[in-house]
Amino acid sequence: MAKKFAELQARMSPESRADAEQLLQQHLKEMPLHELRKAQELSQETLAKALHVNQAAISKMERRTDMYISTLRNYIRAMGGELEIIATFPEGQVKIENFAK
Repeated sequence: MAKKFAELQARMSPESRADAEQLLQQHLKEMPLHELRKAQELSQETLAKALHVNQAAISKMERRTDMYISTLRNYIRAMGGELEIIATFPEGQVKIENFAK
């Protein structure tokens, strides 16, 4: 018999709940494009309409490991976000402004 998630969560120890929350937050900070789109509750078709391309183009874009920054920026903007390029060094982080517009 299936159990309600709330019941299972109520039986978790505070440490387990904290660990699960930490894992959730990490997953929300690091995800592939298709998961980001799904987290924004957008379909490939909806995103394709916003970008004036077909659904197959979105599918192909989400599978790429390399693309133009402008393409990625447009994809992110179509979801309502903004793309920032951050370089990380041992001394700290630097936001790269060359690609801002």
